[in-house]
Amino acid sequence: MTAATALDRQIEYYRRMTGEQRLAVALDLHEMSCDIAREGIRRQNPNANVSEVERLLRRRLELARAA
Repeated sequence: MTAATALDRQIEYYRRMTGEQRLAVALDLHEMSCDIAREGIRRQNPNANVSEVERLLRRRLELARAA
């Protein structure tokens, strides 16, 4: 299967989903990306506690929205 064929199949799969299912996928992807960002923050700030990591994550998200 080529990348283009796989993409076409995935798009068709998403089209068959309900709005609620697509929203669930989007929320899962958002949470996964936040988890990856948290891990990066922890690596950059090894002494940061959970609340500091969350503060830095919120800051990153705010900067991304402003861009």
